Amino acid sequence: MTWQDQEVRELKENKYILIDDEPCKIVEITTSKPGKHGEAKARIVAIGIFDNQKRSVVYPTKHKVKVPIIEKKTAQILSISQNEGLFMDMETFEQFSIPIPDEFKDRAASGVEVEYWESMGKRRLMRV
Repeated sequence: MTWQDQEVRELKENKYILIDDEPCKIVEITTSKPGKHGEAKARIVAIGIFDNQKRSVVYPTKHKVKVPIIEKKTAQILSISQNEGLFMDMETFEQFSIPIPDEFKDRAASGVEVEYWESMGKRRLMRV
């Protein structure tokens, strides 16, 4: 299982939430007061970790949402070809390839250790 349930009222900014099965970092939460016939609602604005898309949802504060479990791991760059890098996980020695973001291209080189995040079957390079 790569996610867990949590109530909307327990969420905070800079934490994570699943929106449309995409792990997202919460950038803003606004809560309305309960109305005459309803309960308080929360509007959540979040940005996708892997695709950088902005998403927003509105839920009652007692509603349960899915929160992704994000694993932060280290890997070593084995080789680089164009925009992709071949990496080896430092614990499992598994080899995989993922795109190298533009901000890391000047520092990425063979033999360099990097930090990557893995969640919901996706990986992203986060730090070189």
